[in-house]
Amino acid sequence: MTKRTIMVVEDYEDTRMLLKYGLEQLGYSVLEASNGQDAVEIAAREHPDLILMDLDLPILDGIAATQQIRQQPELEHVPIVAVTAYPMSFTHVKAFAKGCNEYMPKPIDMEKLEELVSRYLQP
Repeated sequence: MTKRTIMVVEDYEDTRMLLKYGLEQLGYSVLEASNGQDAVEIAAREHPDLILMDLDLPILDGIAATQQIRQQPELEHVPIVAVTAYPMSFTHVKAFAKGCNEYMPKPIDMEKLEELVSRYLQP
């Protein structure tokens, strides 16, 4: 059985590494992107099973990156979780409108992340 793949899109390297390590410990393969443009390109090439998308990113923000990913037919059903330190706001409404499936606040609670991931990536 192949490992399920999660793409972590996060511009802060420490946060990205923490998420990568935690997800790998749970048995997932992890792709990384540090900006929205890279996220769009990597998603198109690698077809991850789930995307954790920071909303505040350089080059292309997470909302625009989500919208571009959703425009690709082979990625339109990939779950995308908006990850942000900002409290629930209009930004989140926009994120959902552009294709995010769920919202996870920062700092990330690894137990809640594990529950969320397992809900979307049932074996």
